[in-house]
Amino acid sequence: MLSRRRFVRLTAGAAAAAAGGGFPFITSCGDPSGPADRVRSPLLRPAEIGAGRTLLAAPGVAPIAEGESAAAWLFNGSLPSPTIRTRRGEVLAFDLGNDLPDPTIIHWHGLLVPPEADGHPRSAIAAGATYRYEVPVIQRAGTYWYHPHAHHRTGEQIHRGLAGFLIVSDAEEDALGLPAGAQEILMLLQDRDAGAASALTYAPAAMDLHAGMLRGTPFGNGVRLPALEVAGGCYRFRLVNGSHARVYRIGLESGAPLTVIGNDGGLLPAAVDVPNIWLGVGERIDFLIDFTDVEPGWRTALRSLAFDVPGTSGKFPQGIELDLLEITRVDGAVPAMPALPPALSAVAPLGAAASDRTFEFRSSPGEEMHRINGLAFAMDRVDAMVPFGETERWVFVNDSTLPHPVHLHGTQFQIVSRTGGRGGVLPYEAGWKDTALVMPEETVEALVRFDAYRGLFLLHCHNLQHEDMGMMMNIEVV
Repeated sequence: MLSRRRFVRLTAGAAAAAAGGGFPFITSCGDPSGPADRVRSPLLRPAEIGAGRTLLAAPGVAPIAEGESAAAWLFNGSLPSPTIRTRRGEVLAFDLGNDLPDPTIIHWHGLLVPPEADGHPRSAIAAGATYRYEVPVIQRAGTYWYHPHAHHRTGEQIHRGLAGFLIVSDAEEDALGLPAGAQEILMLLQDRDAGAASALTYAPAAMDLHAGMLRGTPFGNGVRLPALEVAGGCYRFRLVNGSHARVYRIGLESGAPLTVIGNDGGLLPAAVDVPNIWLGVGERIDFLIDFTDVEPGWRTALRSLAFDVPGTSGKFPQGIELDLLEITRVDGAVPAMPALPPALSAVAPLGAAASDRTFEFRSSPGEEMHRINGLAFAMDRVDAMVPFGETERWVFVNDSTLPHPVHLHGTQFQIVSRTGGRGGVLPYEAGWKDTALVMPEETVEALVRFDAYRGLFLLHCHNLQHEDMGMMMNIEVV
């Protein structure tokens, strides 16, 4: 449970924010208000690191725009954290070193790893300590990511800069000849305050702890208002929603469709063309854009389109329109890629469920804690015991007015239905998922089977304030 002392410390900035004219997550949203909100900087390509190295978490300074830097917490001095590339069949081996003032631990988001390598908060290490990871990569190719998962500290540590890509490849994906190198664009999406003094400062207000931190300026790979130059040809975009609470509805300003080839669990069974993509916190999406037929000088933006949140009224910061990435066509051309085949990957359905479980996600105004099935997280309490190798139907119910991106550790699942709210399974939710966006007034059903490892794993809302304040459960696979 979140202690009263910890809650008071987190909300200490609320009174000062109110005295200054309002809570930051309200006042910073909406139209840009200063030069810092308009000047764009090139999208940074994350540094890369191979397995068998050390990830050192430590305070540092990182650029957030051309000519501007901010104090941050960094893995290996890099913002975003270094991209790790590995292949199915290899061994993921890393030493985590902690030079932070707080405990920390890494969760390999989406990877199938044994419980001792999964980043459960009970594994957090103190300042000055190290933790050894050495696990086989049994995952299919896909876009995964890594981030801290220390108890009550996940939101702060990700916000200060600790998060990076983990890219897995395999022979099935290699055979498709997808865009690579400079034609592969990785972008970690976050929303922040615009100014260097506050962009990486973690000071949630009381309302942030209820709704989740929502800010008005988009960042990509740690850069404020990023921009990208592309030549003629096809590009692959791998996006991770690494925000606190922001739901994005990804689309092109030009209105052109996006060709989605993958999601949380890697390749879809077949590519799908869609006008826009809902992306909750923790979710990933992998799509293609072809710039062959546009002239040099042409510009567009990858945008988060405006949307309404069911159950709310009046101005609400969730759902505002944001220009995430300015894209400019320049001279030149890139190597052509082969035509996509009708089928990208074989995804076997999990089949009939042997039993059902229901999880109700509730965030009540005025309460300090967020809850699943009426319970706030307790480190040593087992909330559900699940048989290894058995398929179950899990029902995620959201009766609140806040979105809940539901994330499951230790396995991946298949979404089979959505009722209420947006209604229906979206075409890019096919295949394997580890995070399901459950909007207000929605119920999502998923087929779940743990067949990689036994042990203790987590089910939680990936709104970072929600998980830090109780919306998490221990699932023991037996």
